[in-house]
Amino acid sequence: MFSDNLIHAIKFKNNPTVVGLDPRIESIPEFIKKAAFNKYGNNTKGISEAMYNFNKGIIDAVFDVVPAVKIQIAFYEVYGADGIEAFYKTAEYAKEKGLIVIADVKRGDIADVAEMYSKAYLQNPSIDAITINPYMGEDTMTPYIHDVIEYDKGLFILVKTSNVGSGTIQNLKTMNGTVYENVAYMVDKISKLAKGSLGYSSIGAVVGATYKEEAKILRKIMPSAIFLVPGYGAQGATAEDVINCFDENNLGAIVNSSRKVIFAYKSQYWKDVYSEYEYAQAARAEVLLMMGMINNAFLKRRYVAC
Repeated sequence: MFSDNLIHAIKFKNNPTVVGLDPRIESIPEFIKKAAFNKYGNNTKGISEAMYNFNKGIIDAVFDVVPAVKIQIAFYEVYGADGIEAFYKTAEYAKEKGLIVIADVKRGDIADVAEMYSKAYLQNPSIDAITINPYMGEDTMTPYIHDVIEYDKGLFILVKTSNVGSGTIQNLKTMNGTVYENVAYMVDKISKLAKGSLGYSSIGAVVGATYKEEAKILRKIMPSAIFLVPGYGAQGATAEDVINCFDENNLGAIVNSSRKVIFAYKSQYWKDVYSEYEYAQAARAEVLLMMGMINNAFLKRRYVAC
């Protein structure tokens, strides 16, 4: 089951972090772009080839220290069919390296359309889990839930997102609590349909690291849901901010970092240590730093609790 596989991978690598493969062509090292453009031209094919080769370097550098990667499809869709090809090639390569692959697609539509989305992603052998938007209601999630159970896949439902304006809708108060709390109760209910042997469900939630007090509330509402946690790094959240997303056993969440990891070689912290030719080594160093910070935050929490 997806949830069991993810928890086993987190424990084996002692690392609850996920690398987001969100390549921006302007930030990819020049030597990678030059090679791709010389071969295919400065067009959608050349750009997509550069992104894929960049991703391969990142994957090669981190596959032994992280349990999963998250691929945000928007960075590929913008380049049409060539970009989509790079998306799937990236997913396939990550799977070959033994990584769990989360496709960040945030789909949401009526049930018969959702069925097609689910077939496209959850029935693809290179993709282990996807993100979806619950705004259109519980009935629209039925096809995804079916495929999660049928194909041993995972699902992360948007509950409390990391963006600054998320509260405009998600924090609105109803007679039964906030909108995000109501969505969380719904997720908790359906998560029971896909619970693994380790106590966690393959139906989880997206909960932003930038809202640590809300995360504390949500951890209580959804005790068996694994949280996919965006917002670390470039969006401002720290290791201390993500702790509320985890349960008392330091499990139940995976923390994503995209820009801060994959473009670490350009950061103030690493730019004097690694050149653009060493972008992958810089990414690995940033992952290990992030891993250490989160594990230190776990120790600090345990010390305070004692």
